Amino acid sequence: VQLQASGGGLVQAGGSLRLSCAASGNIFRINNMGWYRQAPGKQRDLVATITRGGITNYQDSVKGRFTISRDGAKNTVYLQMNSLKPEDTAVYFCNADQSVPLSGRSDVYWGQGTQVTVSS
Repeated sequence: VQLQASGGGLVQAGGSLRLSCAASGNIFRINNMGWYRQAPGKQRDLVATITRGGITNYQDSVKGRFTISRDGAKNTVYLQMNSLKPEDTAVYFCNADQSVPLSGRSDVYWGQGTQVTVSS
């Protein structure tokens, strides 16, 4: 499975961006999809996740500003980011996991990352 992320860029504080991440390849049943971010010199942190059934989870610092959604038919996850702050500046990575048939395991996949820069 390959994940292709897009939508990053440079925006002023208070602005908005929408990230997209499309999965392709040997897709059987994608379960959870999500977004993580990594700022320079820091660890990769969870931003938001969404289950196959649409249950969402957010990092506290983005609640009320970011919205994660997914299109099951397109195997695509989105992250709408509003009221952006300079501290949101990071490389954003999409993530997905799926159950591998007859194996009893779940494989995890990562996209290549897209840069989001918020200027003050």
